[in-house]
Amino acid sequence: MSAASRAVQRTDRTRSRAAVATGAAVAAALLLSACGSGGKSGGSGDTGFVTGSDGIATVGKGSRAQAPELSGETIDGKQLDVADYKGKIVVLNVWGSWCGPCRLEAKNFVKVSEDLKDQGVQFVGINTRDTSTTPALAFEKAHGVEYPSLYDPTGKLMLRFKKGTLNPQTIPSTLVLDRDGKVASRSLSALSEDNLRKMLKPILAEK
Repeated sequence: MSAASRAVQRTDRTRSRAAVATGAAVAAALLLSACGSGGKSGGSGDTGFVTGSDGIATVGKGSRAQAPELSGETIDGKQLDVADYKGKIVVLNVWGSWCGPCRLEAKNFVKVSEDLKDQGVQFVGINTRDTSTTPALAFEKAHGVEYPSLYDPTGKLMLRFKKGTLNPQTIPSTLVLDRDGKVASRSLSALSEDNLRKMLKPILAEK
């Protein structure tokens, strides 16, 4: 192999490593903001959604984006596809066992999920940044969480949401999907029971 060919190969390898590093940096930027009080969730503008003083962002029924495919293995080793819940209102909660605000809001999610399960509301967790399912399972046991959680240790499911939509950006984040599987509202901070019910109330009222 000539010196010129070897130089080209070295350049290609360098570019490849740079591309991988850039992808990792994007994922890290999304997740490094984790486990705080949330971040800016955008305004109305041309995004189609409006953020209230409570930090809850909502979007009108005609402007909602379809949620991406969210499927895989749960933390207890079962298979789950959120699309199977179409026709129900789905509450997606992104959480980690290591996250203090997630621990604070867990009891609120358990209570509201029990209260509304007979009204066609399904809760689904997305567990992220836990390096194994052991602490995640312990978290669920400690807080009485009985609804399923997808295991997403590297945040790949979070990255499936398109920018400019109501995408999750922090941990915890909560999204509400309407009965058509479209994202209707979002919170980027831990939710009180009252605010969780407030997020769900207008979606429950839709026909």
